[in-house]
Parts: sequence; structure tokens; C-alpha cells
Amino acid sequence: MRRLIVVCLAAAALLVAQAPAPSVRITGEVRQELTLTAEDLAKMPRASVRFTHQGKETLYEGVWLHEVLKKAGVPQGEQLRGKSLAGYVLAVAEDEYQVLFSLAELDPSYIDNQFLLADTADGKPLSGNQGRFRLVAPKDKPAARSLRMLAKLEVVQLRH
Repeated sequence: MRRLIVVCLAAAALLVAQAPAPSVRITGEVRQELTLTAEDLAKMPRASVRFTHQGKETLYEGVWLHEVLKKAGVPQGEQLRGKSLAGYVLAVAEDEYQVLFSLAELDPSYIDNQFLLADTADGKPLSGNQGRFRLVAPKDKPAARSLRMLAKLEVVQLRH
């Protein structure tokens, strides 16, 4: 029996060691699809926002979403005209909850509002029912678009 327990523990440790690190995928109408881990985000320019939800204030840290989209080659600024302006980002959570943003509202050259792809809250890595990543929409009055358990950002262009 003892040998069986040791074998089971060794197998479990091997599975944990081989499990991929949690990540956010950026897909769709991008120049370069990305799969970003917390380690990847830590190497990018960092930002933070204070966000209050249900009376509790939290300091989230991560990377501005427009920086992540720029890294994937999504049109921004002067490139965001005409047909490019008819683009959207669909944010998808691990539990399949989805929220939608227009490309223009994610571009700080168009609107005075920034969104954060967060990987820490109050100085600690996000985990548990928050998931490893959260999309924080600090100026949205309801918190419905501050998506917990963020798994994927899909860029969609409308065709006329």
C-alpha cells in the first residue's frame, strides 16, 4: 500500500510539473498571435489601478491592455481609421463569460479611459476564483466588464 501511495504522489508531482503555466491568448485579426504568462507580463511596462467593487477597494497591477494589443500588432492611433475602426475585442473567461470592447475605446488616443490586464491584486498574484488574470475596467460603473478568470482576447474585424 505504501508503494502505491508513493507511486501516486510521484505521478501527481509529474503532472503538476508538466502543466502549462496559466496564460492569456490573444487571437483573431492580429499580426502575431500571443500566449502571455504572468512571467511575460512582468517583462512589459507595468501599471496599476485602484478599483472598487461591492464596497471593497483593490489595487490591481498588470499591463495596460493597449500595450498587449500593440504587441500583437492590432491597429492603434492613426492606423485605427475607416475599416479598422470597425474592430472589436471579445474578452473570454475560463467559465465562458464574455464581454465586448470596441478597438477605439481601448485606444488611449481616442478616449481617456484605460483598461488593465491584471495579474496581481494588493501585491499578490491573482488566484482562486479570480483566476490568474483579470481584465479591469476601472471607469465602468457596474463591474460587469471587469472580467475575472480572463483566458482569451479575440480581435474581430467587421466586414462590410
